[in-house]
Amino acid sequence: MSNIVKASVVFCYKGETLSPSITIELDEYLQVSSTLPDLYPIIAKANNHDLYSYEFEMMQAQRIVFSDASGMVAEFVTDGLLDIEAFVQAWKESKVLQKLAVVAKDKLSIDNLNDEPDIKQALLDAYGLGVVDR
Repeated sequence: MSNIVKASVVFCYKGETLSPSITIELDEYLQVSSTLPDLYPIIAKANNHDLYSYEFEMMQAQRIVFSDASGMVAEFVTDGLLDIEAFVQAWKESKVLQKLAVVAKDKLSIDNLNDEPDIKQALLDAYGLGVVDR
């Protein structure tokens, strides 16, 4: 399932209230990087705001509000705030569990790794040891 969220910034510039926003598919970024990019420039570019302007500085002075989340990211949006670190960690763990589920099915004939919490934890621990030793 895709992790999609709307990111908006409301700010005033030259007496006008502006509210640029984007709908962003977070998986696209996390598949190539270990974190999410700075969203202000992405929001600005998508809404034709100059990145080298006082208008952009005014936008950056306001917090990004997240809404309309779908997928796992919805669990990490509360009152318009996205807990990015917690989401990224959960996303990474989800990807590892998907890989471990394949191993469990192929090597241990376990169709649902969640039905075997001790084996699931053992596989996660072994994976963690392999990552640390790299």
